[in-house]
Order: sequence, then C-alpha cells, then structure tokens
Amino acid sequence: MTKSDKLLNALAKAVSAGGGVHSANELAFMLGVPCDPAFRKFLADSVKKGLLRRVVKGFYESTITPPEPETAIYKIIKKLRSGVLNYISLESQLSYTGDISQVVMGGVTVVTKARSGCFDTPFDILPHLIRWGIPITWVHTKVSVTRTTPIQS
Repeated sequence: MTKSDKLLNALAKAVSAGGGVHSANELAFMLGVPCDPAFRKFLADSVKKGLLRRVVKGFYESTITPPEPETAIYKIIKKLRSGVLNYISLESQLSYTGDISQVVMGGVTVVTKARSGCFDTPFDILPHLIRWGIPITWVHTKVSVTRTTPIQS
C-alpha cells in the first residue's frame, strides 16, 4: 500500500467518525510519521495530484471523502482557534437560521479572545447560493470569559 493510499484510507475512516478537516500534524499522526518538511512536501504533492484539497493554510480535506458541506465551515472554525474561547456572532447565526432577513454577505463572523484575522475558505454556509466560498472573519473581544459564559447556579 502506497503512502497516498494509506492517507486516503485514514481520511475515509476519519470522515466516517465525524472528522473531515485535518491539520498537517493530525495527518502525520494518523499515518504514524513525523510532521517534518518531507511530510509537508508529500501533502503539497497530494494537493497537486488532486488527492487532497487545502482548505486554509495548514488544513486539508480529502477530495474523495470530503466533509459534509453544511458543517465543514464550522469544523474549520473549531480547528483554527481551538485553544481559545470562540463563538459565532449572533448576526451570522441568525442569518444562517433565517431568523433575520439580512443575509451576511461577508461570510461568517467569529468573536474570539485571540487575535483578529480573516481566512478565505472554499466552503459556503448557504448551499443554495452559488458561490465559491466564504471568508471566516475573526473579531477580537476584550470581554472577560466570565461575562460570556452562563452563570451556573
């Protein structure tokens, strides 16, 4: 079994378990190899061959077994800033559920305790619109964690 076959097999198993978007480190771990420059070159070659798709810098998905389009954008959000408090902005979520008439044209806005930024993705949160993809916009907040979490009684 070639290294590419092992990669596709590992990705297929991950998708069936609810995964779908993986970092280079996660892919190296799944294959049992170090995430060194040679492995990153292998990932770049896999993207060129069409086996993988780079969704944002350092994160990949299988082109054969991609994640569900409706949830892929949220998987990327969780992966990009996994170590800090993040939440989808109220306006983005209400627009997605159809509870407000405005359609957020700029993509998904995520409020975070980390730095602000913007990432372009190949995914769309509104599958009925024909667009290539949407950006994820990160907006830094100075609000303390205790003010953003519900009070436990």
